[in-house]
Amino acid sequence: MHFAILGPLLVEIAGVRLQLSGLISARILTTLLLSSGKVVPVARLVEAAWDEDPPPTATHQVRKAIADLRQRIPQGHSLIATDGPGYRADVTVDQLDLTLFTDRLQQARESSDAGALPDAARSLREALALWRGAVMSESGGPLISAASAVLEERRLAAVGQLIEIRLALGESSELVEELRQLIVDHPLRETFRGYLMLALHRSGRRAEALAEYAGTRRLLVEELGVGPGQQLNRVHEMILRGSPEAAPPEPTEPIGAPAPAALTGPAPCTLPHDLQDFAGRESELTGLMMAAHPPGDDIVRIISIEGMGGSGKTALAIRAAHRLAPLFPDGQLYVDLRGFTPGEQPRQPVTVLATLLRTLGLRGEQIPEDLEAVAALWRSTLAGQRMLLLLDNAAHAAQVRPLLPGAAGCSVLITSRHRMTGLDGSQSMALGLLSSAESIALTTAALGRQRSANESQEIRELVALCGHLPLALRIAVGRLRSRPHWSTRYLVDRLRNEARRLDELRSGERGIEATLQLSYLAMDESHRDAIRLLGLHPGDEFDTAATAALLGIGVHEAEDVLEHLVDVHLIETREIGRYTFHDLVRRFIRRLPARTAEPAAFRQLLDYYLAVSEWACRIRYPGREATDGWQSPEVELPVFADPEQAEAFFEREHGTLLAAVERALEQGLYRQAVHLARNLLFFLNTRSRFPEYQHVASLAVAAARRLDEPRTLRLSLSNLSVVQWKLGRFAEGIVTTSEALDIALTLDDRDGEASCLNMLGLMLSCLGFLDEAEWRLQQAVTLYGELTAGRQEGYACSNLSTVYSWRGRYREACAAAERAILLSRGFGPYGEEITALTDLAIAQLAGDDLESARLTIDQALTLGDERYVPENLALTFAVASKVYQRLRRADRADAYAVRSLELLAAMGTTIRRATVENIVGSVRFQAGDLRQALQLYESAYAHADTIGYRIEVARALTGMADVQAALGQHQAAQAKRDRADSLYATMAEPSARKAAA
Repeated sequence: MHFAILGPLLVEIAGVRLQLSGLISARILTTLLLSSGKVVPVARLVEAAWDEDPPPTATHQVRKAIADLRQRIPQGHSLIATDGPGYRADVTVDQLDLTLFTDRLQQARESSDAGALPDAARSLREALALWRGAVMSESGGPLISAASAVLEERRLAAVGQLIEIRLALGESSELVEELRQLIVDHPLRETFRGYLMLALHRSGRRAEALAEYAGTRRLLVEELGVGPGQQLNRVHEMILRGSPEAAPPEPTEPIGAPAPAALTGPAPCTLPHDLQDFAGRESELTGLMMAAHPPGDDIVRIISIEGMGGSGKTALAIRAAHRLAPLFPDGQLYVDLRGFTPGEQPRQPVTVLATLLRTLGLRGEQIPEDLEAVAALWRSTLAGQRMLLLLDNAAHAAQVRPLLPGAAGCSVLITSRHRMTGLDGSQSMALGLLSSAESIALTTAALGRQRSANESQEIRELVALCGHLPLALRIAVGRLRSRPHWSTRYLVDRLRNEARRLDELRSGERGIEATLQLSYLAMDESHRDAIRLLGLHPGDEFDTAATAALLGIGVHEAEDVLEHLVDVHLIETREIGRYTFHDLVRRFIRRLPARTAEPAAFRQLLDYYLAVSEWACRIRYPGREATDGWQSPEVELPVFADPEQAEAFFEREHGTLLAAVERALEQGLYRQAVHLARNLLFFLNTRSRFPEYQHVASLAVAAARRLDEPRTLRLSLSNLSVVQWKLGRFAEGIVTTSEALDIALTLDDRDGEASCLNMLGLMLSCLGFLDEAEWRLQQAVTLYGELTAGRQEGYACSNLSTVYSWRGRYREACAAAERAILLSRGFGPYGEEITALTDLAIAQLAGDDLESARLTIDQALTLGDERYVPENLALTFAVASKVYQRLRRADRADAYAVRSLELLAAMGTTIRRATVENIVGSVRFQAGDLRQALQLYESAYAHADTIGYRIEVARALTGMADVQAALGQHQAAQAKRDRADSLYATMAEPSARKAAA
């Protein structure tokens, strides 16, 4: 396990990145790791997570974030320990880059004190190689940014110490370019300018060194109004006087062994030309150059750059090689190993070695034909040399191994589509896709700044359609440059055609499809079959268990297959057990001719997801009616140890399940579609994902109609009616529910009948038909009671309590809500009990029982969890605000009002917005904030009027009238009161006006 905070937060397990749940968790973990081994109080974690404006529930959310981190990170409870008033991260030195950084700095100090400067330099390089940027890449907030600034100072001090040691070891000209870049980044840091003056002077460039001092003096006077400091003045004086201190140090050991006789003449360089429009990859380039820096010990530096075809491996390696060339004065050699070249076989090592040796000046008769002998000659020829070798397009480790030098002073860069797992002592760099900014930079460099500025939106779309893959971008840009009459918008529109996208990304012999075809054909038949079947997977990601079901093999065998596909960079993995395709790879796979096994494999996958989602529903949503007519497939299923794990399955897979429902309906697998949709709806409902809910529920109804199973259709219609109510589509909901009720009555389905009566009562109440709504809800309650369907009866009682409150019958409303509370207990944190408690508090508040209302709403708040049905929790906060405003607790009332509106903004439905804004509007009105009260009432009116929510329309009009009357606008206020009275009259219940107030 490895944690990295010196840059973007990174948690890796066995080299695979672990995904965290969000910014709050990332900030909390980073804060703990910044103080590794020390207790961090909860208050400091709150400050780190939310800056200066934490929510009222911040402490509770910190504890939830800690619990989530402990669950996601293996051995999380031992790594994140509870200690007194806070938490402590217990990681070893090797597990955290910050502790490794500190350890290497300590080693450097000890080596320097002992006079072992090469060892000190090595330790400093290892320390600085850990650095990837600012902590959390400047997204950590003020507290983490302050810690990052302190660490940046430590880094710069280490950079200065390394430069000082390198100067002491005799380096000079090699340092000039590095120091100039440091000065660009830190123009006022005099220490670096002093080092640059020394490096220039020792390189025989005394005039430039003195000019550097003069320029620095002008800069400091103009920027700060001061002259150079004592240290810089001293360097200046030493150079002027020709002091021995400014001269290069005497070498204490030989620089290197004499070159073999065969190596005569100028140092060879066979590197291809560097791309003029190279862009992006700055962090990778920096890391690659540091890793390939000439070794000061007795090892050869071997760095493999690995990635999918077209990811820009060769361009990066060539750019790095050109930058590194001055550090390898004996030569820089390039060879294309043709591991993935169209129409060619990978080059044999013996042939490559012969070519390399001829490049170094050996004659043909001097080169053996035997691989072992020629490899030995190669190693002896490079002995004592400082040479850079770039091996491009390697097929596998066996092709590369004989080509490696054997002595220190050489570095080797390797590019390959395969992981070089067989090269002992090598470092690997996995090259992913370009970031959005890097993709735009590459495109801008190729098209020119003026055109890019004029077509900035089109270029953003272009890089997205190219999947941020460098080869795809270069082909697309090349087509634009070769066709000046094409606009970027025209090419973007052509690329939007998914069926032709790969055809568009082709230029002569070069194309994405041809590049991927080489990787595909390089695999054996079994892996080609596996990746074709994986192309059937409907989701963006897939795991080992789903892959096993799709391929019809065991989970462990499936993992082996997936890891092989990762090794050849045809799929990617970002966390243990989770895999994904690049979009263009997926399109390539799906263009391959279909095989006869594919329909059966896809059915196996659907049966797997149906089985897993069914078990997850039984564990996470107790009390739910089980799905009929399905059998668990004979495949390995995940085991859910608790409800949280079952819910995590839905959180992770809901996008895949939705896509699976769509695909099942397209392919006529109606039974799988309807039952899988039903299981998914439970999760979508609790997370308030109502647009997705409506889409899935509509698919389920379409599938159920094809099945010709009346009971399944009734159930699907009932599920659809729920979201129609939540989205305020009451008239549509009544039509849907009436059809479901007719089916239930025909089937003598009493449970279905009760469900439909409950939904009809709810829809009718929102439209203002309170008499009929009350009658329908009373029928539902009675019928549920006879069926002993406790949870469902609780729903109906809550709805009935609301109607009683609207009609001013508060004692009956309290009784119905108390019954709902009793029936909803024990069914999980999904809002049923919270909703019932909120209904009870509303009735108690309307009946002026303030103390009971306070106790009730406080209990509801303690149960609240913002992950589940957040729009209902927004109502709870709004009612709490009203309760505490009536109790004259303005601070609490204001805090709850603010939180209520925040939840609405994040995840609010039209129906909830109308209700909550009316309540908070009344709180603001009583507090004297007439401006915000009027804004809230007007917003509530707009939302309620849009969907025909009569009671809330009337309440909003009454509220606006109260505000206008307080502002002296009596005529406008009376007009609104008249309209409100008319609406109350249409609801056939005069007491509704009193209840609304």
